[in-house]
Amino acid sequence: MVRIIVYMHRMFVCICNRITESEVRKAARCGAKTPDAVYACHGCEVQCGCCVDYAQEVIDEERGVRSRLRLVKAA
Repeated sequence: MVRIIVYMHRMFVCICNRITESEVRKAARCGAKTPDAVYACHGCEVQCGCCVDYAQEVIDEERGVRSRLRLVKAA
């Protein structure tokens, strides 16, 4: 007997709340414009905050919004 095991690869955006990239994208398609709104859709809040920038990038990408560039140092 041959057993084939298929593992589903999930990209976690938020480890603290176990929110995946696909869940962030789905929330963005449903109207969430910010990470706080995405987390609220899942009944939780931002914990450590390390994921917020990436979550916003995913939201912007899904909504077709151009990512905002941050000015690091004025020239």
